[in-house]
Amino acid sequence: MPIFKKKKEAQQRGSVSDAKNPSVAFVCLGCPKNQVNAERMMAELLAAGMKLQENVFHGADAVIVNTCGFVDDAKKEAIESILEMAQLKKDGIVRKVLVTGCLSQRYQDEIKNEIPEVDAVLGLGANDDIARHVRTVLAGSQVAEYPALSCLSLGGTRKLISPDHWAYLQIADGCSNCCAYCAIPGIRGPFRSRAMADILAEAELLALQGARELVLIAQDVTAYPGLPELLKTLCLIENIRWIRLLYCYPDEISDELIEVMANESKIVKYMDLPLQHIDDRILKAMGRRGTSADIRNILAKLRKTIPGIAIRTTFIAGFPGEDEQAFEALSAFIEEQRFTRAGVFAFSPQEGTPAYDLPNQVDPEIAQKRAEILTQQQAIIAAQLQQEAIGRVLEVMVEQYEMYTDSYLGRSTADAPEIDGFVVFTGKQNLQAGDIVRVKILNTKEDALLGQIHDGENG
Repeated sequence: MPIFKKKKEAQQRGSVSDAKNPSVAFVCLGCPKNQVNAERMMAELLAAGMKLQENVFHGADAVIVNTCGFVDDAKKEAIESILEMAQLKKDGIVRKVLVTGCLSQRYQDEIKNEIPEVDAVLGLGANDDIARHVRTVLAGSQVAEYPALSCLSLGGTRKLISPDHWAYLQIADGCSNCCAYCAIPGIRGPFRSRAMADILAEAELLALQGARELVLIAQDVTAYPGLPELLKTLCLIENIRWIRLLYCYPDEISDELIEVMANESKIVKYMDLPLQHIDDRILKAMGRRGTSADIRNILAKLRKTIPGIAIRTTFIAGFPGEDEQAFEALSAFIEEQRFTRAGVFAFSPQEGTPAYDLPNQVDPEIAQKRAEILTQQQAIIAAQLQQEAIGRVLEVMVEQYEMYTDSYLGRSTADAPEIDGFVVFTGKQNLQAGDIVRVKILNTKEDALLGQIHDGENG
């Protein structure tokens, strides 16, 4: 996240309190949905007359740690961040510490009882009332509030922390898929879609503010009713050039959706499609709908109808009951499909989920080793695909100019912002962030493609 997360090498100063216009800093962790939640809280604080402090280590009246609590690594990062802010409070750098987000929703009592330096523990439903809670703790009171998740609005004003030329656009929250390994339904509740008119109004505003790419997000984008219609209408917004889908569920990808993606030039040929496994027995134990045959069919249909589509996916290694045969089937599937990108994670048992106490648990060391093997396998495939890109001409959105190397940093349609790789290219100067150019790929380096502007065409 590009905001307030890492300590800067700067002289630390104690906070200067302003009772009328207090300063608030954020530590924003987790996924894009969490970022959007933070952006809405920031907008509310500004509307209430508060000031946003970009560097918490320079001092603030309050710091809000907006946490993720999905898997063990995310929980560990969140707890470490809370403890770091608690230390800043002890050192007099900040006055008050508030905890929001998924970890706060999931482990309310534990945070209150085990980290007494925290002044407010707030559930997700309290986000829209964040200004009141900040003033309450600054007045000296402790707060623990967990309103119903229905209190969490899916729209509203945002203070964007992403660059001006692209933005996340949330279309829903919660999830009703109830996969056996996933704590999200218990944290964020069942799937709730946002009114299409509200989405379109925000998209128009984002375009007016300079966004050229919209990244649609939800726990499950494909569960949104009328998604093809929404996409076609978004494509009518004049200043938007790219529209991208994150977090799709395979059995909800309709023929109509595929046709819209194929026919609408503004929808980039990219899909984030977490598949989790390919062995039928494991898929069933995971609570995933569909079979291995269904997965292969949808992948074949996507690739036939949308030639060149970039598919990003994720897999879980070491799920309970995964024997060597199931693991080998997953390895063979990755080799067969040659995904553009694939993340592999060792199974992380989560309290309160059906998979937590399933029989035939895989030894954690074995699960981790399997994840590492598959990650290495995918890295070889990704490197091969990068080599195959040499000589091609790609559409690239400019991110920034690198003065010291006299080159530009950009992303192709296969690169989601803050998630995937980059294209580094040379060519004429005076390009701006958000411009779209054609780049001929000449070489590769690690996760980047290297090239130069082709014919000088600008978008």
